[in-house]
Parts: sequence; structure tokens; C-alpha cells
Amino acid sequence: MNNSEVAQVFEDIADLLEIKGEQIYRVLAYRRGAEALKNLGRDINTVWKEGELEEIPGVGKAIAGKIDELLGTRKLEFYEKLKKEIPLGLLEMLKVSDVGPKKAARFWKELGITSIKALEAAAKRGELRDLPGMGARSEARILESIQSLRRRQTGRLSIGVALPIAEQLLAELRKHPAVKAAEAAGSLRRMRESVGDLDLLVSTDKPEPVMQSFVKLPIISRVRSQGPTKTSVELVDGLRVQVWTHPSARFGTALQYATGSKEHNVRLREIALDQGLSLSDQAFKRDDGSEITCAQEAEVYERLGLPWIAPELREDRGEIQAALDGTLPELIELADLKAELHSHSTWSDGANSIEQMVKAARAEGHRLLAITDHSKSLGVANGLTVERLRKQRKEIAALRKRLPKGFVLLHGSEVEILADGRLDYPDVVLAELDLVIASLHTSLRQSREKVTARLLAAIANPHVDIIAHPTGRLIGEREGADLDMDRVLEAAARSGVILEINSNPQRLDLNDVHARRAIELGIPLAINTDAHHPDHLAFRNYGVGVARRAWATAEQVVNCWRPKRLRDWLASRG
Repeated sequence: MNNSEVAQVFEDIADLLEIKGEQIYRVLAYRRGAEALKNLGRDINTVWKEGELEEIPGVGKAIAGKIDELLGTRKLEFYEKLKKEIPLGLLEMLKVSDVGPKKAARFWKELGITSIKALEAAAKRGELRDLPGMGARSEARILESIQSLRRRQTGRLSIGVALPIAEQLLAELRKHPAVKAAEAAGSLRRMRESVGDLDLLVSTDKPEPVMQSFVKLPIISRVRSQGPTKTSVELVDGLRVQVWTHPSARFGTALQYATGSKEHNVRLREIALDQGLSLSDQAFKRDDGSEITCAQEAEVYERLGLPWIAPELREDRGEIQAALDGTLPELIELADLKAELHSHSTWSDGANSIEQMVKAARAEGHRLLAITDHSKSLGVANGLTVERLRKQRKEIAALRKRLPKGFVLLHGSEVEILADGRLDYPDVVLAELDLVIASLHTSLRQSREKVTARLLAAIANPHVDIIAHPTGRLIGEREGADLDMDRVLEAAARSGVILEINSNPQRLDLNDVHARRAIELGIPLAINTDAHHPDHLAFRNYGVGVARRAWATAEQVVNCWRPKRLRDWLASRG
């Protein structure tokens, strides 16, 4: 069993225990164990054979014993017993965003529903609405959620999963003395929010030893096929990866071709044909059959009379014409970011103290950090009452006195936009804050008119500086609110409010399409991580990817501004 398969067993156990109504501490123990296995980075079988299961962070003696039983016998008696008690179809039902463990248990025990298909049929017959706490609207939401689930099940992998794995494998490949270059290709290199395949390209004139070395990496659990030009493997977490080798003299054309997009490549081939050339992944070919090879990708564009076009732009959205006209933007870079304007601490649902978050921000090279814990109505996130908010302000004031000169700490809040459109704090409280972020977390299924009106009301409030993750989506888990984005963007342009690109790979909201439209309208953007842990500050790479796909420059992103300019701008907001 690979890491992903073992982790899934413990995820299933946690879900089954919660459906059964077990105490939450037991449920959380299995969830922590599953998360530890997902993030292990080593083959769980190797760790097991070396007797180091209890050294895995988050795995105690009890969980280690169950992993030992599972790997030793390929069976876990406790899991088998649970599966006999509780229908496994209920686990699938939990993927429906409006169905939690308690509802799943009620549907099963009171209506005999044990599958998504049966749940959908019952909802269409109107059988759910009479259950306590349900009603016609809840029933309709479940039907919508089932359809949403089907749309989300695309088989694509989140960039938040794919990119760290690709970077780890590329780092290993680049260590080999025969490797001259190694890069990711396809959707991943273009920084799309999800990828279909994980393809890595290697420049080498000695492919056999490179492949032989690659398949011995400990992260690889199975070699599906191996050859000098293509090797396909399965990692310990079950992910499949393909590695392609190309002679160094042809690596430029190979990388350009494999990066895509298909539409972008078609345009390049048309330009090549106009010049009497045919372009493939191998080379340019003249009419007489002779070739022009390109060792570097930039040579491909240069041969066509174009400047190099950044991978994030290669979607046939006007980038080739801009290259011809000499109007390609100077895209934002990760190093341009100097501020984090959306972060959380232990005052609400963050994992670390304010001081620890400041230390982490400074380590990332930031010169400014805003602490923006949740407001009072978001109870699930331990939102702050007005009294707690003011106590927090005193802690921040005391901490500022100990900070090194040149580092700015702001006191803000992520204020909930309530279901009726009001903000969670009155204006007099908002006026006390250095920074106000408004966001939607609840009642996302309201009608387009109503949910849009809520956001428009927040945008119109002069105390609101940033609208965070506007649609509220969670990629692969929850669709965002059905906003009229044209009206939202037009209102933001009028008010001057900042729109956030939330860098958490589960959100990436605004998406690249709406972010580009915001830039066209002159709306300032923020690239924030929404950090709930110091490690989350590294998510900014994903937000920069979205911004680059949106053609953003550093000037258009407020996190790149000098702290004084940013503070002056915030002060002018009211």
C-alpha cells in the first residue's frame, strides 16, 4: 500500500466514527494521522520496516499500531468492523458540500439513504424537506451540491499538490551530472489552478544513467515503464509522473512545445509557416529538409521574430500580438512582494501568536504585516467580539515597540459580510482599524441578485479597504457564490477598493480571468496568503502565478508598494 492508500483508510475511519457519533477527540486523532501520512514525503513501507512509525509527527502509539497491522496484514480489523456497522456509501455522500456527518447519519437512519444516487432521488421526490432542520431550501441546496460535485470531479490535480511534488523531483533530477536542465511542462508550468498530467522534461545527452538514477528515488513506489526517452512512475502517494528526456541541442523546442497551450502553439506554427518553416517539438524544418535546432526556449521565439513570452501568458489571449507590438507587460515577480495584508493568529483560528507570525513574515523578507483575525459572527473561526478586538489592539501596540525599525505591523480585521449585507462591526469600530478586509464565508448559496448586493454594499463602505476571496470558492470542494462579477468589478473600480487574489491553492480567488479584467479597469490588486500558520506565507507563489496569468505588473499589486505609500493610501480610505 502506498502513502495515499494508507492515509485514505484513516480518513475513512475518521468519517465513519463521526457518522457514528463518536467523541470528537477520537475523530481528530485519525484525521491527524491521515494528514501526517499525506505529508510524509517518504515511503510509509520504508518507515514501517525501519520501526520508525511513532517518529512521524502526528502519529502516536495507537495509530502507529494500526498502521503496523494494516501494512503487515493488508487488513485492519477495526476498519473492517466499522464498515460492517456503517454503509460505505455514506462516505461518498460526505463529498456533497451540504451534507455533513450528522446529516448523513440522519438520512441513513431515518430514510435508509446510503448513496448519492439515492440521496438525489429522495431530494427530487421531496422526501428530505420534512426532516427536522431541513426544509425545501435545504433540499434544493443538496440537489445543487450534487450537481456541483459532478462538475468538480474532473480528475485534475490541484496546483497546490502538483507543484511541490514537481519541484522536489526536479531538484533531484538536476543533481545528476548528466542533466543540463530540468523543467516542468504543460499546465503546471503555465501555473493553471489544476493540472491533468505531471510531465517533467530533462535536457541530457546521456539519458540512460539519468533514468536509472531517477527510478531509484525513495519517493517512487512503482516504475510503470522505463526507457531512455520516457519513464512513467507512481509515487508513494499514488500520483503518476512522466519524465521525458531530450538531447540538449533540441531542448528549447521540446520545452516550448510541451508547455503549450495548444492554441498558443498553433499560432506559433502559423508564424513559422509564413516564414517557410515547420515547427515541431524537435526543431524548425526548412523546405529542403534541413533543420534549425534550439537548445534554449528563447531561441524558438527569437527565430520567429518574437521576444520570449512567459509561460503564464501562453493561452492565446492576445500575448502573441502584444509580443509583435512590443507591448508585453513586465510581469510581477515573487521577489516584488514586500507585504502580507491578510493573516490570522491564535486570537481567532490561526495556529500561532502574533509575535510568531511577525517573525515568520520577516523571515520571508516582508517589511509589513497586517494581522486580520475574523470578526465576531464567524463563530466557527473563534471570531473576535469588539471587546476582544480592542484587547488585541493593545497587544499589537505593545509588540510594535519591540519591532526593529523599518518593519510595520498593522492591526486589521477580516470582517464578515452578513447574510443581510451588513458588516459584522459598526462603522465606529471599523474606523479604529488600520486595515479592513470584508469577505463572504456564509450564505454563499443566496440568489445571484442577493449575494451580489451583499458584496456591493461592502464595496461601497468607505472603511473597507480590501475585498478578500470574492466568490468564497474552495477548489474541488465548494463552488463560489454566483456573483455578477461585471457589477462587482465596476463597483470596485468606482470605489477604489482593493480586490484580493487569495494565494491559498484551495482558493486562488480572484481567478486569472477576473483579475485581468480588474487590471483593465484600474482596480488595485492584493496578493495575500490568508495565512493561518507561518508555513502558509509561502503560498504567495501561487498568487503570483495567478497575477502573472492576469498580465499583472508590480505597480498594480499593492503588496509591492513601499510601506509608507501603502499606509498613506489606507489612511486616505476613511
